[in-house]
Amino acid sequence: MVNVFTAHAQGNVSSKKSVTDTLIRPDTTKAKKPLKGKKSSANPATKNSIIGKDTTKKDANALGGEAKTTADSTVYDTKDDQIVYLYGNARVTYTDFELDADYIKVNKRTHLIYSSGRIDPKTKQYVGRPISKQGKDDPLESDSLIFNYETKKGHIWNPKTKQQENYITHGQVKVLNDEEVAYQNIIFTTCDKPDPDFGIVITRGIGEKKQIISGPAYLEIEGIPLPLAIPFGFFPKTDSRTSGFILPEPGEDQKLGFFLRGFGYYFGLSDYADLTMLGTYYTNNSYEINGTLAYMDRYRYSGNLALSYGSHNYGLPGDKPARDFNITWSHAQNPNASPGTTLSASVNAGTSTFYQNNPATVGYNPAALTQNTLRSSIAYGRTWSGAIPLNLTVSLSHSQDLTNKTITLELPTFNFSMATISPFDSKNRVGDAKWYQKITIGYNLTGTNKINNIPESQLFQGNITKKLQNGLNHQIPIGLNLNVLKYFQFNTSVNYSEQWYFQTIRKHYARADSLVTDTVPGFQRAGEYSVSAGFSTKLYGTATFKSQWLKAIRLVMTPSLSFSYRPDYTSLDYSFNKQIVSAATIPYPVVYQRYSIFDQAVYGGPNGTKQAGLNFSLSNSLEAKVARKSTDTAKTAKKISILQDLTLSTFYNFAADSFRLQPISISGHTSFLHDRLSFSFGGILNPYANVVKDSISNGQIIRYARPINRFSILDGKLATLTSFNMSAGISLNPATFHPQAQPNPNTLQNMNPQQAQRLADINRDANAYVDFNIPYNLSLNYSFSYVNNITSTSNTNTLGISGDMNLTPKWKVSFSTNYDLRVRQFVSATSLSIYRDLHCWSLSGSWVPFGYYKSYNFTIRVKSQILQDLKLVKKTDYTSSQYFTQ
Repeated sequence: MVNVFTAHAQGNVSSKKSVTDTLIRPDTTKAKKPLKGKKSSANPATKNSIIGKDTTKKDANALGGEAKTTADSTVYDTKDDQIVYLYGNARVTYTDFELDADYIKVNKRTHLIYSSGRIDPKTKQYVGRPISKQGKDDPLESDSLIFNYETKKGHIWNPKTKQQENYITHGQVKVLNDEEVAYQNIIFTTCDKPDPDFGIVITRGIGEKKQIISGPAYLEIEGIPLPLAIPFGFFPKTDSRTSGFILPEPGEDQKLGFFLRGFGYYFGLSDYADLTMLGTYYTNNSYEINGTLAYMDRYRYSGNLALSYGSHNYGLPGDKPARDFNITWSHAQNPNASPGTTLSASVNAGTSTFYQNNPATVGYNPAALTQNTLRSSIAYGRTWSGAIPLNLTVSLSHSQDLTNKTITLELPTFNFSMATISPFDSKNRVGDAKWYQKITIGYNLTGTNKINNIPESQLFQGNITKKLQNGLNHQIPIGLNLNVLKYFQFNTSVNYSEQWYFQTIRKHYARADSLVTDTVPGFQRAGEYSVSAGFSTKLYGTATFKSQWLKAIRLVMTPSLSFSYRPDYTSLDYSFNKQIVSAATIPYPVVYQRYSIFDQAVYGGPNGTKQAGLNFSLSNSLEAKVARKSTDTAKTAKKISILQDLTLSTFYNFAADSFRLQPISISGHTSFLHDRLSFSFGGILNPYANVVKDSISNGQIIRYARPINRFSILDGKLATLTSFNMSAGISLNPATFHPQAQPNPNTLQNMNPQQAQRLADINRDANAYVDFNIPYNLSLNYSFSYVNNITSTSNTNTLGISGDMNLTPKWKVSFSTNYDLRVRQFVSATSLSIYRDLHCWSLSGSWVPFGYYKSYNFTIRVKSQILQDLKLVKKTDYTSSQYFTQ
């Protein structure tokens, strides 16, 4: 029964309903009881035609066709063969009309159908309620109904139907015609419960296709009428979005005065886009304006564009207001919309003081308010598959340092690359490849127009094109990998890169103490190359034990030794290297300087010193084999990773005149407790000795360290640890202890349109969506860093704790904090939140107990998107005394 399943899927069917909650009207049609009848087969699949076809004369508007019935039991009235009774899983279909119920009576003579459910003798619940459907209308559930299939008029008691996110339930409905129905004491709500948590009770009203025109109506919550009533009203029943006003939130700000916040208008532009315009006004003549455009085509793309502007008088009367603006844009393309082509955007740009002066924009989130950098990227990608796969990416990017108030723009940057190929290999080759057939070659081209670290105040001053730096960078890698003597992997590579520029620099001394840098237009190019060749292998060492639990420990070492060479590009023999000398004038001595004309270029130039040396690295891993538990049926021993990686690396440059050995780098990581606890560390060792000396500056003694070209081990000392970092983290939740395989995990690439819509809703308001399906989640993160400058040391020692937990199936608390172990105090980024699932409502509260952005807020709102503005909010923040909104 299609409409029954549809109703169940939409939550329209209640399997159990108390008798006291039903509104059943008796059958008022004639000959209600079949005194003697003839029972048909009890097969519910049997279809019965009611006395064949109706040969009576019908008007033009009457339904035509033949009514068909099925039921567990069918009884025909002996006195009136035009009446039939259907018991148990009864179903009637007549052209576009469908009706399912436990009991149905059809009177062919009067064209009336009466239907009702029944009282279950065991559970005493009212079951088998009628579910009717006509045409493309949504299914309608009721306690009982009378319907004339010829005039299409009827009477319905205690109905329940869904239209978009709205539900119409309770009361009585009279079907007047195809276009209008009359309502009495119905509840208009977005709650899908049989007895709604809340709703608007319409005492009298007329329902049309697009709206409900009501008489007196009032708000009811948990069955309690509230003193919020209207004498008449209009309630939309459209399939498209509806525009309307958004009510403001009144309150008081300690610095800006009283305000009306968040008033505006919602524009339901179409099924694919909507626009929200909001404004805030303060009594000291400060104001904020925000416009948000949300758009989505489920099978092609989705996005959100927001523009914000604020003018705040935080200073003294008469001072210029602080004006800020911000733009955010996110855009994602469905990968199936255009295979081989991608377009994405993530934009967050504006004035450096926007978040500081507009903390409500991010809900007083400490992480957002203390951010130091804003980044943006708009990228277009295209891939060509074929014999030689090609890839093109074009992007516009933006990076903004909020502390230094500088901006870096790339307008645009493109990358064109060719996949690595083997030019000497044959497609029809049979057998192993020759050594020359393993030679690979690739190509990569990158180009950019860039403005680097320009002050924010100078961005739009003058001609912006004159501030652009541009260039092209070509790279051609050639490689060869071979197996040598069975156990060794030999690899060699030649890398050539070439830079093209359309402007370079020239330097000269205007005076002995004044250095001038000029930008000279014109095409210039420079190329450089490097060569490397090396060997790598693996060494295994295993120790076995006779212990019942520990069977063996294995150490795997991967040493790698390679030689690399790069010419010296600092010589004056190259045309791009220059030397300038100042004139000898009294009292200034002669000053000279060497530089490259590519010093300020976007990709630099070949200015490296000569390198000819050995690169050495050693990677280690350690694992153990242990006996399995007695309950484990596997016969092989279990492997446990003790140390997943420990790497040491350094470089010795034979071509250097001093300090040939580079600092030794150490890094490693591992995990414990079945990968639940991760641990990583890293450090740098300086093998050379240092001499500490004293100096006097501004009347104070200052100590400084000077390295000397002598290994510290020759003085009986170990290498100096100049820096060290360590971090550990663990996340505990049910999935940690009971992992479940997910062969097809949900990702941005394979999510369906419903998931895309859900993600878009969460991105608009993350606080409105709390996952109660995860009972608990606890994350612990520890970080330690140490820096040794020889004359002084510094360190940080921080413990981060965050998580959430379901106190009950409807209550959840979440928290986040960081504790500085060195100063023994909590940092300002500490917050506590609590959530309550009220079915159709959600309650949430958050608290930042201390710090610059100390605040708290409390919100209760309707979950439905249609009634999102029906909310109660109480909030206080670091600038406000308090305000109350409803």
